[in-house]
Amino acid sequence: MLIDIHAHFYHERTPRADWRERNASRLRAGDKIGITIHVASVLGSWGRTSPIYFPSPPDVELGNDALLELERLHPDRIRGYVTVNPNYTAHACAEIARCLDAGMIGIKLAASRRADDPLLDPVCERARERRVPVLQHVWQHRRHDWPGQEASDAVELCALAARHPDVPFILAHIGGGGDWQRSLAVVRGATNVYVDLSGSGVDGGMLESCLAAVGVERLLWGTDLTMDTGWAKLRYLERLLSPADLELVKWKNAARIFPRGAFPAD
Repeated sequence: MLIDIHAHFYHERTPRADWRERNASRLRAGDKIGITIHVASVLGSWGRTSPIYFPSPPDVELGNDALLELERLHPDRIRGYVTVNPNYTAHACAEIARCLDAGMIGIKLAASRRADDPLLDPVCERARERRVPVLQHVWQHRRHDWPGQEASDAVELCALAARHPDVPFILAHIGGGGDWQRSLAVVRGATNVYVDLSGSGVDGGMLESCLAAVGVERLLWGTDLTMDTGWAKLRYLERLLSPADLELVKWKNAARIFPRGAFPAD
């Protein structure tokens, strides 16, 4: 089994007119790579009617509803993270309950608030109660602010993880840009933070450094938007790891932190 723990899909009210083809092409590429399950999120309207990283409550619901429909259409291939904007605390908590009850298996936090902000605590408490992981969008070593987002880095995520030791947190796309070596140095001792290998970065020594920093049991394979680099990393991991360790990264680590029964072989 191969689980992509960081996937995205689109819907008809996003800016992409080719949204159907993009969704279909992800599934086709997944078949070629050998992906069993895409664990995905939809970021509201992807910026069309509210900012990507600060989606309005109606856009949050729109994106989550679109993902629930995709799960219904592809029950053997797609699982969902419920996307929330923690600035709307009551709405975020209600949306978590609604979507987890409907079959989603995790929570997605983008860049609506810094990861160490107390506004994220109610979201993480719901994650603890429901025994689901939190995937946090991370910029590897944030050096300054960017317009339209409250980007977080590993320092802030680890501060949140320390406040919620019973919640598994996924540090998003270690290869997604920025100083990944700094992130690895920070997460080394944060035992409830897992490293998502997705992102377009494929630097020499990156995968070896991930192994050295957190060990094979805290690595999760994913692709994000760039499935070709995810495939390249998978092929490299096949040469780098033993067959037993490769299975951990491909799916067994994910099966351990997501709810029991979320995946076919679990």
